[in-house]
Amino acid sequence: MSTIGFQHFRPLAIFVCVVDEGSFAGAARHLKTSRSRVSEQITQLEEDLGVRLLQRSTRKLSLTEEGRRIYDRVRPLPQLLEETVAIATQERPTGRVSITATHDVGVTQLLPALSRFRARYPDVELDIILSDQRLDLIAEGIDMGIRIGLPRDDSLIGRILYEDRFRLYASRDYLDASGIPETIEALSSHHWVCLSHVSPGGLNRLYRDGERVSIQAQHYELCNSPQMVISMALAGMGIAQLFPSTVRKDVASGALVPVLPQLTGENMVFSLVYPSRKHVPMRTRALIDHLMASRLFDGNVCD
Repeated sequence: MSTIGFQHFRPLAIFVCVVDEGSFAGAARHLKTSRSRVSEQITQLEEDLGVRLLQRSTRKLSLTEEGRRIYDRVRPLPQLLEETVAIATQERPTGRVSITATHDVGVTQLLPALSRFRARYPDVELDIILSDQRLDLIAEGIDMGIRIGLPRDDSLIGRILYEDRFRLYASRDYLDASGIPETIEALSSHHWVCLSHVSPGGLNRLYRDGERVSIQAQHYELCNSPQMVISMALAGMGIAQLFPSTVRKDVASGALVPVLPQLTGENMVFSLVYPSRKHVPMRTRALIDHLMASRLFDGNVCD
């Protein structure tokens, strides 16, 4: 009775090699092993299958009827096994890697880092998923993501990229038209652009010298997209809580102006999150290492 199973893939591949090379000795040279070892594995395979595969003579080998039919079925196995080994032992990263981030972090932080990664690893291609929703990396089959905070799920690994905290900004046009608020009390009468999950109902919670300050905006717009909030602030629609790391260029150009810089939000940790530390593909490890080493993610954006 045959006891064939998945463990016989390699012996079957050796059988194909014997047939293709025409002898045990030829197969042994191809596989870089001994003739006796090849012969032993074919004999054991025949015993497990319960059929003779090869007729042996002192001059040549020939296939039995069963051997010929099995050979026709398993002929692709050696190439498949060689390709599998090549994938697992590749010398340089290749293939696709997926990463998710919010739109604002993706555009201002991730994009410059990825352009450098692309130049360094031209054989790795990227799937970039920008979403302001917290996607399930495992369920969605995503290799990694940039998140605020560290994961609470033990199935996820989190490594800190940088830290930042909200500050207040408004466009030069808005401040020219509405005036620059000089005091905390003056802020509530200004127009605000609020990120809905940070300032629900227009209530902005900030800190001054470690003490909490609450500012209830009388006039405000709500938006669920950090990137859209940045754009609305740039369009002169009001004062907004923004991460300095996402508006560096706008502040440097003068398009956005800090407002009451003594006010800040809570310290926020931005982390790189991925599902497992074990058996990470080379392409994924390359991107992880690149992002962790990137100067774009220095912690110098936070006081």
